[in-house]
Order: sequence, then C-alpha cells, then structure tokens
Amino acid sequence: MAYRTILNVARLDSGDRDLDHAIALCEPIEAHLSVLVLGVASPPPMGDAAMGAEVWAQERQTELKRLQERVASITKFLAGSALSADVASDYPDLAAVDDVVGRQARYTDLVVVGPDLLDSEVLRPKVVEGTLFASGRPVLLLPENSRPTLRPKRVLVAWDSSLEAARAVREALDMLVTADDVRLVLVDPVAGETGQGAEPGADAAAYLARHGVKVAVDRLPSSGQSVAAVLARRAADMDAELMVMGGYGHSRLRERVFGGVTRSMLAEPPLPILMAR
Repeated sequence: MAYRTILNVARLDSGDRDLDHAIALCEPIEAHLSVLVLGVASPPPMGDAAMGAEVWAQERQTELKRLQERVASITKFLAGSALSADVASDYPDLAAVDDVVGRQARYTDLVVVGPDLLDSEVLRPKVVEGTLFASGRPVLLLPENSRPTLRPKRVLVAWDSSLEAARAVREALDMLVTADDVRLVLVDPVAGETGQGAEPGADAAAYLARHGVKVAVDRLPSSGQSVAAVLARRAADMDAELMVMGGYGHSRLRERVFGGVTRSMLAEPPLPILMAR
C-alpha cells in the first residue's frame, strides 16, 4: 500500500511532538499530511441550575477559542514547510470522538498516533478504535523515543492466520518488500486443517516471498507469558524497527473485559506498531 495521505490527530492540550513525527514520515515519501485537531467537549450540567449552565457555556467558548488558536498555530507552522498539508478541527463529545476520527480517516491511507496522543488514556483508545472500526484504515503507533520511519529495515510480523493479521500484512506490504529482515512470528501455533495449516506460517511466508520479501518464520512457545510479552521480547532480540499486527481479533468488549494483545500493545507499545483490522 502506497501512503499518499497521512492523518495526524493532534490533542488540543499537547505540544508538537506528534506533528514533528508525522512530518518526518511524510517528507521522505512526499505524502500529503492531514491534521485533525481535537478538543473534547465537556458534557452539559445536569438539572436546571442556571449558574452551572452559564459556567459550562463560558468554558465551552474558551475551549473553542483555544481550538481556533491551535489550528492557526499549526497552519502557520506547516505553511513554512514545503509539505503539502491541510488542517481541520472538531470539538465533539467524548462518545462521538471515534466517529469523527473514522470519518476523517476514510480519506487517508494511514493514521499516525504519536507519543502525546498515546499518553492520553481517554483519547488513545477512541482514536485507534475510530480508525480501525469506522474507517478500515491502518494506524501507526509511535511510542516515546521511537524513530518514525516508513522504510524500516527490520520488521516483526505478529502472525496468527487471522483476517486481521492478513489485512495488516497487506497494508504493510510495501514496507516489507524493502526491509532487510522480516520475521513472521507465531506464538503457540496450532497445526492442522482447523488451525494454522500443517506447517504454521509456511503459507504466509510463501505469499510474502513471492512479493520479494526476505522473510523467515519463528514459531515460539509462550512458556507461561502473555503473547504480547513474547512478541515484545522477540522484537527487542532482533532490534526490530516496526511490528505489524492485526488489531481487535476479538470484540472491543471482550478485549476490555478479558484483556488481549491489542489492549496490551495500545497501553504500552514497545516499538512502532502498524495495526490494521
């Protein structure tokens, strides 16, 4: 997948680290950068208290003014670069954030979630879920101290033969083709017709090899650890610059109640992660 338009979602109350990361991704490939500045509206006061309603209305106007100033600041900053870019803003209630992000993401190829947005326990899941469920686009998580690149040399692919994993591999194919080392990592794979085939990972590796990907298959036991921990350790061992994985193989509710690889990786991504669904 060639990335021609990249979306960066910017918090109203953060600095420009995420924007810097997005620019660093766009410049080498001459991609268009779309920036969506998000402010989250506070719910109106309950009851008929006139004073409470007046304070709420004043706070709302203050936040909207801050939103306009943030948009103007980002627009001015981008105007000084040679990058093709546009800036939009929205001020939805928290419950509508995922829909707002999803609508915007449909007209992009990739959504970037940088360290500032990852720090927000409120916005982080809404932006990621909005992208994956409401737009069908992939999302790139860039944790603190990571190096933003769409040309990684060492890539770990978390493979479990799921539809989500297959979609993530397809979205990352251009990057996999140019990488020097791609490891298809399976944790506790189940062989057989109802599992992952007679030789788990072989079919996926053959598919990638036909595209010219330099790929090897690693089948690893969990040994009592979580799948997320095993993947993180293998990524560190190979000094991977990117992990590719499917997101939300189970429902969002099941992920939240019982945990899951997606939830673990969102909470503490150990390296840049391209996630698709």
